[in-house]
Amino acid sequence: MRVLIVGAGIAGLAAARGMIAAGHEVTVLERAPELRDGGCALVLWHNGTAILGDLGVRLDGTGQRIEAIDVRSARGRPAMVVDTAQLEARFGSPTMVIPRRSLIARLAEGLPEGTVRFGARFARLHDDGRSVRVEAQDGAEYSGDLLIGADGVNSQVRTALFGPGPGTEARLTGAATWQGLIPAPFEIGPRALLFLGREGGVGMNPAGDGMLQWLIDLRWRPTDGVDSPERALAALRETYAGWAPPVRELLAALSEKDLEFFPHRRHHAPLHWHRGRCALIGDAVHAMPPILAQGAGQALEDVAALLRGLDAEHDPAAVLSAYENGRRRQAVLAATAATQGIATSGPRTLGQSEAALRMSSAGMPKNMVTWMFGKLIRGVSGRL
Repeated sequence: MRVLIVGAGIAGLAAARGMIAAGHEVTVLERAPELRDGGCALVLWHNGTAILGDLGVRLDGTGQRIEAIDVRSARGRPAMVVDTAQLEARFGSPTMVIPRRSLIARLAEGLPEGTVRFGARFARLHDDGRSVRVEAQDGAEYSGDLLIGADGVNSQVRTALFGPGPGTEARLTGAATWQGLIPAPFEIGPRALLFLGREGGVGMNPAGDGMLQWLIDLRWRPTDGVDSPERALAALRETYAGWAPPVRELLAALSEKDLEFFPHRRHHAPLHWHRGRCALIGDAVHAMPPILAQGAGQALEDVAALLRGLDAEHDPAAVLSAYENGRRRQAVLAATAATQGIATSGPRTLGQSEAALRMSSAGMPKNMVTWMFGKLIRGVSGRL
């Protein structure tokens, strides 16, 4: 089958890799002049690393395997621990923190020359029921039997299929993340740290090679006026001045160039993920806040579901219907959990107060949090 993929990010490259391995002829259209390997690092839970293994993507020599998530109160009091090493033993795949640049390079590794057409900016598509044709802005045309829109949260393929409007656009949730990837100012070992308080959450993840991924989830509105690094750093230091020493040390080590801003947006899963011979994957169809760290994982789940469908069925319409029906519930669960995971405003922040975290940790069996988290990860996965 001839497959066209729009977008050479994580979702698009993973889809290309899997479909080429399955014997399909693949062309990836990427608007940028080269691979977009910017960004910080990302967390891949057990489902994501399992699918990468299925795709033949090597993760050795990059990133950091995470053995536990250590959750603490804003003042540093231990609250709960997710034993990801135990979950690794159960699922057969690890939790990893990987620089985005490294993951993009590993996904692109081994793709046949010419698979990715750089500078090919999507303009419009035509689906006559027998094949699909894409026109690029420079006038070039590409045809195939199947089109996969992997062009992110502002997907042009989605707009071409379903039109613009509130029903198809990702909406701001009222929260945002400041994040970055820096030389680690202190050693935390093979574990992630997460501090929770009324103001939101502060996370620290070792990313390998002496690097630390940090992130701060907080309340945000476009009118707040603190979405530039120049204004944000001083505001963050003031807001979190009373938090635990590692948080203060992290903020003291940051400079303005270390800050990247990520407003949280979420798609309310559309009624349809495909039309005719065209389908959407990843952020193009189910963008979600980064709090659960399942954005990349859910994109990889989409790819795995499509590959399973193509292996079992040769009719594109049947493949895409099965893909949509099989993935919708899992993606909605992941997006809901990501939206509700860390409170940044309102009454729910009471659950992250010192008193609430102390009470919950005192009354919870030792392995309960690990069991609950494992159940959630299995619930959003068709692979585990």
